[in-house]
Amino acid sequence: MIDNNIFHNKKVVFHTLGCKLNFAETSAIGKKMSEEGFVKVRAGEQADVCVINTCSVTDTADHKCRQAINRLNRQHPNALMVVTGCYAQLKPDEIAKIAGVDLVLGSNEKFSILEFLRDIDTEKPTEVHTTKINQIKEFKPSCSSDDRTRYFLKVQDGCDYYCTYCTIPFARGRSRSASVAETIERAKEAIDLGAKEIVLTGVNIGDFGVHTNENFFDLVKALDNIDKDVRFRISSIEPNLLTDEIIEFVKSSKRIMPHFHIPLQSGTNEVLTLMKRKYNRELFAQKVELIKSLMPHAFIGVDVIVGVRGETAELFEESCKFIDSLDISQLHVFTYSERAGTKMLDIEQSTPLAERKKRSDILHLLSDKKTKKFYESQKGKTYPVLWESRQQGDKMVGFTSNYVQVECKYDKKLVNVLETITLGDWNEEKSALIKA
Repeated sequence: MIDNNIFHNKKVVFHTLGCKLNFAETSAIGKKMSEEGFVKVRAGEQADVCVINTCSVTDTADHKCRQAINRLNRQHPNALMVVTGCYAQLKPDEIAKIAGVDLVLGSNEKFSILEFLRDIDTEKPTEVHTTKINQIKEFKPSCSSDDRTRYFLKVQDGCDYYCTYCTIPFARGRSRSASVAETIERAKEAIDLGAKEIVLTGVNIGDFGVHTNENFFDLVKALDNIDKDVRFRISSIEPNLLTDEIIEFVKSSKRIMPHFHIPLQSGTNEVLTLMKRKYNRELFAQKVELIKSLMPHAFIGVDVIVGVRGETAELFEESCKFIDSLDISQLHVFTYSERAGTKMLDIEQSTPLAERKKRSDILHLLSDKKTKKFYESQKGKTYPVLWESRQQGDKMVGFTSNYVQVECKYDKKLVNVLETITLGDWNEEKSALIKA
């Protein structure tokens, strides 16, 4: 039995899988636990509590979560094991059967972890606490920093789209967010802690304000008006929610960086229809063209899923041609994984796993070509770069306003400092440009 009087100096270890939203939420949970007396374990120490925040976007993600649980159980055999996150919401009973798991908390329960820790009886079987997903309506704010000086601010949660391949609405519930004013306060708190760059994150951030009579553009404008030495990045935003007025605003913005991440998922309208996406490829192309006409230097990252049911070899080839025609900077390639409860399982035509891998390899090569072309176009240009804390040998890295990775000789005084630099040639690994 854990009660309040023994939280003081109890050691906790956190393990987070999946998206930046999960990392932001783990940070919020960690802050609450720290305020109650918990301290993070140091190398070589044994934890009293392990908290695993899981992902369930693919079968591979589920597998990695199980591996993490087993690994932490071996490393901290006497610790109380708490598993939460999307996998815990979707398959709580499956997790409860894993040896060593004491407590399974769903998406709504993760932020009440202290209450569950106070009441748990470790002599009893694994406890499972989840809320039906249609009853989850409250927005829980969170923000995290990583060791690269970048902060991730959760501005939205949940999704109302129900794409046929995706389980996220079943794991996180309906779309919800705080108000613009509340979100601005969270951003200012991060800035006061030293944030020089804040990434706006969520499940479907373009849906911000859908229930508060506000919208994402309202938030973008309010963030731009913060009179602080800080810059913001927009994380993944649906092309149908990336309005032309947002793109036009970013062109002249003081704080919002010329860096876009837009999910395409497929380059054919036939597959987009099978996925029940809310746009066609013509709209996507129009967004890319508008960005590049206003900001030729803008970085554009694009999500693509390969091997979904109904994607024939011919459709994949057509998709590749369309993607190749786009003036984009990088692809994030995901291999389709069958997920229980999704409508895509109703489609009979399935793509063999070997073929899915082959298609993934093809798109990764295309991504390399796109990134190289974009980086080559940036040589000799001058930008502000935010230097990060991570050290690679005697080098350090940072990112320009338009998300070009830059390398220079390590200098501790430059960490979390914005410096205007000129971009030189490639480094030896061709992974970054060198500060000229």
